[in-house]
Amino acid sequence: MTDLDLLHFEQLKKDVQGQYLKEYTPSQDDISKWKGIDIIYFQEDLRKKAKGNISEKSFYTYFKTSPVTKLPRIDMLNLLSIYAGYNSWYDFKKQHLFAGELLQENENFDDEDLDELEKTVSEAPELPKIEFQPKKVEIRTPENTDLQKSNTENQQITQNKTTTNEVEISSVSPKKNFFKKNAWALVTSVLITITGILGFKDVLFSKTYKYCFIDKDRGVSVINTLEIMVVKENESPLMYKIKPGECFYYSTKDKNLKMRISAPFYEPLEVNRNLENAPEEEKIELKPDDYKMAVYYFSIKDIKGGNPDEQVALIKQKRNQLENLISNNAVIYQVYDNDTYGIESLNKQKYITLVTTPTTSLKNLNVIEMKKDNKGKIVSIKFKIATTDEKNK
Repeated sequence: MTDLDLLHFEQLKKDVQGQYLKEYTPSQDDISKWKGIDIIYFQEDLRKKAKGNISEKSFYTYFKTSPVTKLPRIDMLNLLSIYAGYNSWYDFKKQHLFAGELLQENENFDDEDLDELEKTVSEAPELPKIEFQPKKVEIRTPENTDLQKSNTENQQITQNKTTTNEVEISSVSPKKNFFKKNAWALVTSVLITITGILGFKDVLFSKTYKYCFIDKDRGVSVINTLEIMVVKENESPLMYKIKPGECFYYSTKDKNLKMRISAPFYEPLEVNRNLENAPEEEKIELKPDDYKMAVYYFSIKDIKGGNPDEQVALIKQKRNQLENLISNNAVIYQVYDNDTYGIESLNKQKYITLVTTPTTSLKNLNVIEMKKDNKGKIVSIKFKIATTDEKNK
């Protein structure tokens, strides 16, 4: 990657912005100031014209910051180039060459790849250079003064006892090493066994319980992600999240279990069980909050009609229904999956406009939390429009 590539990308962003402004009128002309519904409309137009999509996180990463310090992946660069009217990222750069710039048609390695390769090679361990030299063996002939004596009768005979002692020592040493090694192995085995019993005692002596959750009125699995708080005496509570349709498995050696269960469209429930006589599998019914479900249903309801007049009538009907269900002072938040823009507030009218505009993104709308007042009006909504990758998890 070169500095020229970053300058080309800034040019491409301007072309993408100009292409979108030819047909649409967002809240701001500057693409770096788009958010919320503007991004959704842009994603929809990108899917229609370039047959591809970029995530909301990628949009905030590369379009909200100018100039960028890192290029997107090549597939995203090609997608944006096609949307702007070019055949590819290479074609875009070719038609926007700077003075003295040369392009390589096959750019297999950029500077970052080469730097990474050089770093890998430089960090590779070097094998020590060992030169084997033949040892010089010196043979010394022992001086035996006895052989020089002329009087053989007075010659003393010496016995070499060293060899016998060496044989005796070598025969005893392997036995000692054998017992020493086996003793350490025995001690190590005992220590490992004790450590294993202490480390897994909760698993060895605990019991696993299975809890499945169903809609009390409809007799089907709950449609929300559940939050389960397990309350233990003299300990901080444990929090679990259970996806729609899944069961909750909990292993414990305790004799009692206390759970607090909550979900956006169901009334909260507290469950207390004496595990000494409790079954290992159980179905727990949750009472739905029909009012909250109605708001959610009208938010994601498909309003595509057979003809334009019918579609307009459905949009008006949906707006009226949401107007009656949501308080004028409702606090509404949209949650984003990025570090810079984590949350955005909307008023009632912006929310209704968002959910009454027919886009494919509304199929991924997920209500995280919803609250109502004493009069039954919705006063708080927290929602998220999940990406395709999140839906496939």
